[in-house]
Amino acid sequence: MVDLVYRTVMKDIKQKIMHGEYPEMKLPDERSLSQQYAVSRSSIKRALEILVRQGIIFKKRGSGTFINPLYLKKQAMFSYEGSNLGITDSYQFDGKTQCIEVKSFQVIPASEEVQTDLFLNPTDFVYEIKRIRYIDDQPFILETGYIPIKIAPTISEEVVQGSVFNYIEAALGKTVTRSYVSVSAAPSTAVDQELLDLKPTEPVAVLDGVFFLDDGTPFEVSNMRFHYQYLRYNTFTNINGD
Repeated sequence: MVDLVYRTVMKDIKQKIMHGEYPEMKLPDERSLSQQYAVSRSSIKRALEILVRQGIIFKKRGSGTFINPLYLKKQAMFSYEGSNLGITDSYQFDGKTQCIEVKSFQVIPASEEVQTDLFLNPTDFVYEIKRIRYIDDQPFILETGYIPIKIAPTISEEVVQGSVFNYIEAALGKTVTRSYVSVSAAPSTAVDQELLDLKPTEPVAVLDGVFFLDDGTPFEVSNMRFHYQYLRYNTFTNINGD
């Protein structure tokens, strides 16, 4: 898949930040960046917005755009490369390979609970996707997700062997940029123990989330059960004063 223009710009700016190419920890203004990359101001704006959401840069009104010094100290916290909120991009481990095993992929009527979570009608159908994610040979997430067919009618079993969020961005021009997520811990079940290589005394971390497209449409409801050693949850909070 060919990278969108703004993503290419975003990655290059990030590389320049890592290599210390911006003096005084400050980026050029949008007009200068647009000229430098020979792209539209809207592409530059989109790239910078994503870097702001990732916490890599921040904007100070009247002064410009600056690099977050925490990023230079703890880059492992900021490994996410894409514009979506997907696990494939956001969970990266140095020297290790992530892969996906699809356990089940089918089309089913939306249950009442899924209808409520995704604002669907009783006659709507969804993809039910069950996958195991691995870091090298270690399983670390059991994932069950539901996606409305009417939003992404071209998803196939081949697609769900990789990043669904990156696919819908490249193929359909839609991005997943918001989520409501609940994180908790629970005793591991027999299935968890078998598929995640856990001992009966070891727990799992449970992440339940609803993921939204950038226009506010609910795209996926998902349940993820993590091997407790691999749960990593980072967040950036903006506090706006009155």
